[in-house]
Amino acid sequence: MKNIQTPHIKPEGVEIAETILLPGDPLRAKFIADNFLENSVCFNKVRGMLGYTGTFKGKKISVMGTGMGPGSIGIYSYELIKFFGVKNLIRIGTCGSLQRDVNIYDVILAMASSTDTNYMHQYNLPGQLSLHASYDLLSKSHEIAKEKNINVHVGNILSTDIFYSADKKSIDNWKKMGILAVEMESVALYANAIALGANALTILTVSDSLITGEETTPEERQTAFTKMVEIAMELA
Repeated sequence: MKNIQTPHIKPEGVEIAETILLPGDPLRAKFIADNFLENSVCFNKVRGMLGYTGTFKGKKISVMGTGMGPGSIGIYSYELIKFFGVKNLIRIGTCGSLQRDVNIYDVILAMASSTDTNYMHQYNLPGQLSLHASYDLLSKSHEIAKEKNINVHVGNILSTDIFYSADKKSIDNWKKMGILAVEMESVALYANAIALGANALTILTVSDSLITGEETTPEERQTAFTKMVEIAMELA
């Protein structure tokens, strides 16, 4: 494994752990490495997509940015599983609430990921695949949240590749179906994990509400959303 590299990940001898946390923002990956990991070493700087490996409570863990959208996380998660032997991939990201009882700063465990993207077309399935999290990671993360007295929402999210939609009413039908929140990466993460036999879970912090219009700052999104990180680190 030590000599393996891809066009997007070049560890140069640094080991990538079997469990990795995947924030979208590479600066959030650096923040996590600096504040949660011991003896962290940078294993990737290609295209500015920072990745680090260190230890947490004696266990080796990696963290790496993925960029935005299914195309970007699709590349990184595929290569991490296929070429570097990563077995557990935990996305820690932000989302927009679609329900009135899901407030900014709330934490969501994405049991399933609905989508309006074309990412699934590559599999040529004769129907619709249900994109779901690893039950093992999901159940353990829920227990960890209870132990830490962190209230979480568990349910279905929407993963889309459109941030600025020309159809301003397109989100309404998803709201009616009980979708908790919208983000842009989980479809590719869950699909790759299912197809390649790995475990995946998305843990999200609500950064803005499409119901009330409330929103957090870019600085908070980078450094202040620590509850989901705490859950993910204990889970790893």
